[in-house]
Amino acid sequence: MSSFVALKVAIPGPYLHFPPSLFPDLPIKFFNENDCLLKLFIKYMVSIRCKMIVKSELEKLGLHATTVDLGEADVLEEMTSAQLDHLKLVLLKAGLELMDDKKAILIEKIKNVIVEMIHYADDRPKTNFSDFLADKLQYDYTYLANLFSEVTGITIEHFIIAHKIERVKELLIYDELNLTQISYLLNYSSVAHLSNQFKKVTGLTPTFFKKLKHKKRSTLEDV
Repeated sequence: MSSFVALKVAIPGPYLHFPPSLFPDLPIKFFNENDCLLKLFIKYMVSIRCKMIVKSELEKLGLHATTVDLGEADVLEEMTSAQLDHLKLVLLKAGLELMDDKKAILIEKIKNVIVEMIHYADDRPKTNFSDFLADKLQYDYTYLANLFSEVTGITIEHFIIAHKIERVKELLIYDELNLTQISYLLNYSSVAHLSNQFKKVTGLTPTFFKKLKHKKRSTLEDV
C-alpha cells in the first residue's frame, strides 16, 4: 500500500493528503496562506529596498515569509536562537533593527503608517489624520501622540511635515506634476500653504529648490 505524506496546501479548509508521487518536483510541505508562527517587528524599515533586504535575509535562513511590510514581517516557522541572533546581526549591518520592546514597536508602527500614507499610498485618508491613525492602530490618538513625543522628542505633526516636505522634493525632482497638483495630492489646503511650509522647513521656495534638483535628496532613513 502506498504511503501518504500530509501536504499543507494554500487553500481554505482542512489540509488535504496526496501521495508524494503525484508531486515529485514539489517540496514536501506547503503552508496555509493564513498560517503565521512568528511576527517580527523591524526598526528603520521605511522603503521598498528595506523590504527586499528583510525578505532576502529570511530566505537565506531557510524561512518562509508570508508577508513583508514596512516595519514587520510574518514568518511561517519558529526561529532558533542562532537564527534570531544571525538575523539581528545582518539587519544591523543593513541599518535595520529587530525590536521586542512594546512601546518601541508601537512608535515604529506609527512611523510606518505615516511613511506608507505619504510616500506609497495611492489614496490619502478622507478623514482627519488623527482619526485615521487611531483607527488604523486601534489606540486613542492622544495616547499615541503623547507616547510619540515622549520617546522621539518630536510631535507626530512635525514627523508628518518632515515626510511631506521630502515627498514634495521628490515630486518636484520628478517634474511630472505642477505645484497645484502636488498640493492637492498631499492634502495641502492651497499652493500658498505648501509653499510657506516648504520654505519654513527648507529655507527655500519650491520653485528655487526645483532649480537645484541636481542636489542629492535625503533618504527616508535620514528623516
